[in-house]
Amino acid sequence: MNKIQQLIQQYCPNGVEFKELGEVCEVLRGKRLTKKELSEDGSYPVFHGGLIPLGRYDEFNRKANQTMVINTGSVGEVVWSGVDFWSSDGTFVVKTPDDIEDKFLYYFLKTQEPYLKSQRRDGGVPTIDRQAVEKIQIPIPPLPIQQEIVTILDSFTQLEAELEAELEARRAQYEHYRAKLLKFSNLNGGGTR
Repeated sequence: MNKIQQLIQQYCPNGVEFKELGEVCEVLRGKRLTKKELSEDGSYPVFHGGLIPLGRYDEFNRKANQTMVINTGSVGEVVWSGVDFWSSDGTFVVKTPDDIEDKFLYYFLKTQEPYLKSQRRDGGVPTIDRQAVEKIQIPIPPLPIQQEIVTILDSFTQLEAELEAELEARRAQYEHYRAKLLKFSNLNGGGTR
């Protein structure tokens, strides 16, 4: 059982309703831009096959705080954009109704990445169909519970990022002192006497 399932069970011990994503949300495909339409200094990132922007553009076609499911490139990956952006045809953006918290849906869909990746169709360009996304059964707890779950998972995500940064700083510190010790050892003959 993953963390989001545990939290749903904790806050909704009598269970929650599940519906197909396509019944309650719109799965929107982006619009292709050509390379010459992109620029380095455009106002908005352009997402195509992952979270690293393909380039920048002076218009956006999706508002901030939405979930994307990548349908080319990193097929099946679920990503979040906290800024307005241009969604190309390599992404599906999930537009939620008022009773579904966008970030709750994001966290839930992250748990569905193995399924989404298993739906990859190989051919000229590997992809997944919109129907694979629309058929996912999503839980729909009451909105205040969705918001509480998001608060908890955001805290975990922040804590995890801080711990990763601390671990990386310790690794760098270790390598720095290790290099100094090895250099010192080499200057003194490099061995024990």
